[in-house]
Amino acid sequence: MKFYFTLFSIFFKIGLFTLGGGYAMLPLIETEIVDKRNWIDKKEFLDLTAIAQSAPGVLAVNMAVFVGYKLRGLSGAVVAILGAVLPSFLIILLIAVFLRGFRHYPLVESIFMGIRPAVVALIAVPVFTLARAAGVTCKNAWVPIVCAGAVWLGGVSPVYIVLAAGVGGLVFFRERDK
Repeated sequence: MKFYFTLFSIFFKIGLFTLGGGYAMLPLIETEIVDKRNWIDKKEFLDLTAIAQSAPGVLAVNMAVFVGYKLRGLSGAVVAILGAVLPSFLIILLIAVFLRGFRHYPLVESIFMGIRPAVVALIAVPVFTLARAAGVTCKNAWVPIVCAGAVWLGGVSPVYIVLAAGVGGLVFFRERDK
């Protein structure tokens, strides 16, 4: 029972204090799950992150599902999901109830304008951390850059990028291992 409370409180705390969505949560999840508690090693965390990004749904929820399931099966997944989702639900509920009348005040608008650059930084940190952990170097950095450009500028669906990357990896490693 203590383990479930710990798992819930970790994801609740991360969900409560993280602005910027799932990508901003990744370093906090890694610190808690990999570094502090050694529940999962770094390589497995990277693999879980790749799967969570590829699966449909919200990244933070997917990470909670995978980490919770890895640690305690279905019950662990449910506890981790509740911990990750409950803070956002409560915050949105409070905003809907109380902030509606205040959103056009200059002070409130200024606060939200100030939060935006911090959110961008919180999202950029896991991108670079994941790139380093995935082995992205100056020699192969063109791959994510081309993929991002294809999605952003070319309007290519990310689904096609993921499928092409999977086929490319399969072909590359089959040829390399011959």
